[in-house]
Amino acid sequence: MGEYARGEGSGPSRAGQEPPPQSPEEQARAICLRLLTGTPRTRRQLADALHKRGIPEEVAQEVLSRFEEVGLIDDAAFAGAWVESRHHGRGLARRALARELRTKGVHASLVDEALERLDSEQEEETARELVARRLRATRGLERDKRIRRLAGMLARKGYPEGMALRVVRRALEEEGEDTEDLGYEAF
Repeated sequence: MGEYARGEGSGPSRAGQEPPPQSPEEQARAICLRLLTGTPRTRRQLADALHKRGIPEEVAQEVLSRFEEVGLIDDAAFAGAWVESRHHGRGLARRALARELRTKGVHASLVDEALERLDSEQEEETARELVARRLRATRGLERDKRIRRLAGMLARKGYPEGMALRVVRRALEEEGEDTEDLGYEAF
């Protein structure tokens, strides 16, 4: 094997060299760019990452503001895409989506703006689709147990109790199940 194949060349070895020291600004930019490469992030997520890596607060805010100016950080676009993706992909309701966005540090006004795109009819249609997919798995169970399972699934996804009951009742009626005496006590 030749000396180049083993990594022993006439030039300096990369493994033995230390990279030149970076300024805090350069470090902050590199951290943000690396994090934004994989997936969009909110300003707060990036600020938290910079804080954990010991970047001074004033440097972090300066770099984050510059990233916002050039459009690399856009919490409104992040929130809109998050709502679209998580509602259609996971079937999450407004309440669950709002909780997730707040956890990610999206400002309340941007959360509200993103959730306005999701109307109650669309939300209820998604709830019906979720119940329809799970309905078969509950066949053979007692009616009350089916109701609890289906409504519980919707509740975990953030759907309001009234909507959950209405959607479950309609699905069971379409299947031929008696729901005349069905009330809120079934939950």
